[in-house]
This record gives sequence, structure tokens and C-alpha cells, in this order.
Amino acid sequence: MGNELNDNGGFGAAGLGGSTMDISIGDDQRRKAMTQTLTPPPETVAAPAADERCDRCNAAGKLRVKLAGGGELVFCGHHANKYADDLVKIAVEVAADPEFTWRGADMMAK
Repeated sequence: MGNELNDNGGFGAAGLGGSTMDISIGDDQRRKAMTQTLTPPPETVAAPAADERCDRCNAAGKLRVKLAGGGELVFCGHHANKYADDLVKIAVEVAADPEFTWRGADMMAK
């Protein structure tokens, strides 16, 4: 006796009197009966606040870049445009000040 594969695809563990108790592995009825859980969409990145500064030169922030690893960077208009080619490669999401036109916006859309 011991662990035996039962007809349901699970293992049976020997109990008192030689009976087995089903321990299901994989697809079982409880999983089928579970309801789905709705997950809210991920938070979107917000444009830099008026008091946020460029991580490169400390000028007023115009562009926020969210990175795949979870970090964020803020750039002034000059540095956002200067590094646009590189930023589009590493950015998961970006948000610009409404009055700022970022050179990389078209590249992100592609």
C-alpha cells in the first residue's frame, strides 16, 4: 500500500482499513467551480507634477518614463528629446506634460 494513482488522475493515500482518500492533482471539481476574479487594470503613469525635477539636470520635469523593472524616471524637455531614441527602447509607459511635445511619442506608437 501507499500512494496509488486513482481513476481521477490523482493519488490516493492509504487510510485506516485500507481505504484511500483522493488527493487530486491538476484538474479537479473545486477548480472548475471557482469563479473568476477580476483584476483592475494596472495603474497608468501620470505626467510629472509641477514640482518634480529632471533626474538628469534638475530642471522642471516634462516627461515621466515607467521602466519594465518598476522604476520611474523624470526628464526635462531637453533631456527627454535628447534621449528619446533610447527611452523608447526601455520604456513600458510614458506620460508627458500636456504642453510638452516629446520627440519619442511617434516612435512609441509604432
